[in-house]
Amino acid sequence: MRYREAILNGFRTINKIWQLVLIQIAAMFASFIGFFILVGFPLAIAFIIFGLDLTEFPRVHDLLGAFREPSEIISKYFWLVVLVLASILLYVLAVFALGIFVLGGSIGVICHSIRERAEGFLMKIFLSEGKRLFFPLIGFTSVVGLIFIALAFVLGLFGGAIAALVSLAREQEATLALFLGIFFSLILFFVGIVLILAALAVTLYGAAAMAIGGYGPVRSTQVSIRYLYKHAGAFYLYCIVFGGYVLIGFFLFFVGYPLKFVPLIGPLFAIVLQLLTQIGQSYLGLVMLATIFWYYYMTEGGSGEDGSAPTPVDAPPTPEEPTQAKDSAEPEARGQEEAPPQIETKE
Repeated sequence: MRYREAILNGFRTINKIWQLVLIQIAAMFASFIGFFILVGFPLAIAFIIFGLDLTEFPRVHDLLGAFREPSEIISKYFWLVVLVLASILLYVLAVFALGIFVLGGSIGVICHSIRERAEGFLMKIFLSEGKRLFFPLIGFTSVVGLIFIALAFVLGLFGGAIAALVSLAREQEATLALFLGIFFSLILFFVGIVLILAALAVTLYGAAAMAIGGYGPVRSTQVSIRYLYKHAGAFYLYCIVFGGYVLIGFFLFFVGYPLKFVPLIGPLFAIVLQLLTQIGQSYLGLVMLATIFWYYYMTEGGSGEDGSAPTPVDAPPTPEEPTQAKDSAEPEARGQEEAPPQIETKE
């Protein structure tokens, strides 16, 4: 499949199920309101008990002065500190669970629209797919998190080795040390960018393998790595769509940033533009997902863990099997009709 066709199919798919953008924005607002409910109220109570004047909150020394003796505060208000920490932990878990559910539902709806040629959005499918992919996505995000931790560890080792080499060269000659430092830093930068993009590509194609192929978290990661090894064009496509997403995001930021300095109505423009930017980024993120899923589906054939491949999206239904069954049944019936009756002979 050509890149242009995959990108256009991604836009067409999201345009048919544009309600996913509204769900993304609603989830963002729910997270924002949940912060004030789960974290804001306990923190406000804690500030009042600690004697901190909330009207002078921008004065940092007042905030630091209230916590000069943290051990005394913890011993005196132990249960309040536990309440605040528990509320923060509960908020993080709630936002994480909401994000995983919305992501699973969005992925499921996109896959359903690709595989079943669905023309619209159904909330029933969104909820069912969110439930189906909830725990697999938790496991998959854990595997991806371990991959990124290992990647950061490897890049840190290379960075430490470069720093040691530059330090050793500085003892010999400062010019050589400067050259080696710049040279190896550029190499480490480009290698790090490529590895990070590869890890992100494994993440998206792994999600496609999980949703389309029905694989588990670890199996999806393995299938994604093998798929990218076999189809190098899939990695190039991801770089293209990710680069476009980043460039459009920077463009929206630089266009909207000067508007906040407009007298009187500048803050209102900034709020409206921030909302429009969030809507645009949600839409483009879903288009990127749909593009990657389309490319994976068409190049991999949509084969799942059981080895079965679904009917291609653009292929019309073929009635060969019923016709063949009908043709094979007709001779049998004809043979039964034409068979002469058996005559019993008496001896």
